Amino acid sequence: MSHTVRYRVSMPRPHTHLVEVEVSFPGGAATLDARMPVWTPGSYLVREFARHVQDVSAAAPDGTPLPVRRTDKQTWRVHAGGQAVTLRYRVYANELTVRTSHVDGSHAYLNGASVFLYTDATRNLEHHVTVDAPGGWNTFCALDSRDGAFIAPDYDTLVDSPFEVGPHTPLTFTVAGVPHDIVVWGDSVADPERLCADFQRLCEVQARLFGGLPMRRYLFLLYLTDKGRGGLEHQASTALLFPRAALATNRGWEDLLTLAAHEYFHLWVVKRVKPRALVPFDYTQENYTSLLWAFEGTTAYYDNLIVRRSGLMSAPRYLTRLGETLTTLQSTPGRRTQTLLEASMVSWVKHYRPDENSPNSAISYYLKGEVVSALLDLEIRRATQDARGLDDVLRLLWSRHGDGSGVDEEGVEAAASEVAGTDLKAFFDRALRTTEELDYSVFSHVGLEASFRTRESPGDRGGTPPKSRTGEAKPRGWLGITLKGSATVASVLDGSPAQEAGLYAEDDVVALDGWKADGNALVSRCEDRKPGDTVRVTVFRRDKLLEVPVVLGTKPSEAVWLARVDKPTEAQKAAYQSWLGAPWDEAPGTT
Repeated sequence: MSHTVRYRVSMPRPHTHLVEVEVSFPGGAATLDARMPVWTPGSYLVREFARHVQDVSAAAPDGTPLPVRRTDKQTWRVHAGGQAVTLRYRVYANELTVRTSHVDGSHAYLNGASVFLYTDATRNLEHHVTVDAPGGWNTFCALDSRDGAFIAPDYDTLVDSPFEVGPHTPLTFTVAGVPHDIVVWGDSVADPERLCADFQRLCEVQARLFGGLPMRRYLFLLYLTDKGRGGLEHQASTALLFPRAALATNRGWEDLLTLAAHEYFHLWVVKRVKPRALVPFDYTQENYTSLLWAFEGTTAYYDNLIVRRSGLMSAPRYLTRLGETLTTLQSTPGRRTQTLLEASMVSWVKHYRPDENSPNSAISYYLKGEVVSALLDLEIRRATQDARGLDDVLRLLWSRHGDGSGVDEEGVEAAASEVAGTDLKAFFDRALRTTEELDYSVFSHVGLEASFRTRESPGDRGGTPPKSRTGEAKPRGWLGITLKGSATVASVLDGSPAQEAGLYAEDDVVALDGWKADGNALVSRCEDRKPGDTVRVTVFRRDKLLEVPVVLGTKPSEAVWLARVDKPTEAQKAAYQSWLGAPWDEAPGTT
């Protein structure tokens, strides 16, 4: 009797966006329940992949049709009578994200959780996948292959190994003796040599951090699109979605590097060192943990830091980006409503399902987790006179939990206190379990201070402050809205003049004080007025024309600037060098 689950995948008519799948399950059970996952690891949202499954049929080994019926939204039941069962079905794949699958005339991207049915009884068996690719197309996957099939030791590994099928030629490089491929879809990269060289440096820095690489090969799948940005980590690969136009700018290239560094970092943090609550994955429902702040937030802290350590970002530029993150956090009213632990727990219904009230009611565990991780790194450095830092916490967790056994809900805090040589409970209580403002004074350890200012313009997002202007700045009027598109109100911020006056999300801006204005003009013209002035905002609300008088307020001091302190000590200069690997003279100045 076979002890292998075997899949055959094809896309004979790619313009239909359909994937045809045949899977043979070994016999043994009287009843076979085949399920489709409702979510994919790394993206904490129930996506209901079964909704794209169609035309399911079942057959015995001799080809005799077997009755199959759906028992719930994700399960198909076959009365097998102990014999092996072959299921055939099709999957509609026309959503180009890193979390789903996409098939068209140019390629096929197959994310396993959205394609492969499984059974609980066979989940731990070896799984083989044969891909029948259209003529001229190649198949790329990080799994080992044998006799024309890709081999996964179990279903979890299969789900964690996406396939890309298309007429691609990979770019290649090697890190620590491990071959790495980059497969690009959507457009050619203008400078492939630079892409390989920069990615190689990012990977080398991380390999040194953890003392080697935990896989035999690695695959970057890079999807260049007209819009959209995201990444999803896997055991030996990652899928990256990035806007192609952004690659022409320095900021865009920098963003691509931080995205790649982020997903590669997950090789250790998330894919191997993971919350115990996710061991093993339950693909049928939400899997709750309060540790996403650490596993995703800490990775977000390191993505910029890895680019900096690779020599691909200057220290002042790194601090500018960190200032931008601090500014975004301070600009989010939800930080006063939701704790970081709660943000992790309710990611299933909050982070991936934002609405117009999300800025007021929620905080991103990526965003605040990144800031808390930066502060934690500096706290440990201060406590140990720079002998240790967050690097050492990660290496400790790797040494103890790199086997995938999982970290309990208090494990990260305990490891940090162990490395620091002091109890960090007070730090974690404030940062994780309350909505108190974070304490930025620890930046003084590296000779920096965080100052809070009103943004000078929509483009000012933190970092090195602008040069001082002569004379005292005129107070600017503040409305308190965010926009989507050119004229539609996306969110009304809590406690803002717009909220008090009765402007709503989805209002379409028409005029200000009787003069035509879209949303961007509304914001800028209000900033030209002074606090206390009354303006008349004309909007369409559900197709009805309304005029809403608004008394402008004072714009909050939300931008955070990181700059060096006056008269730093030699210890502060040395701590700065230790943290960012750059001389103190490169630290941003003050105004």
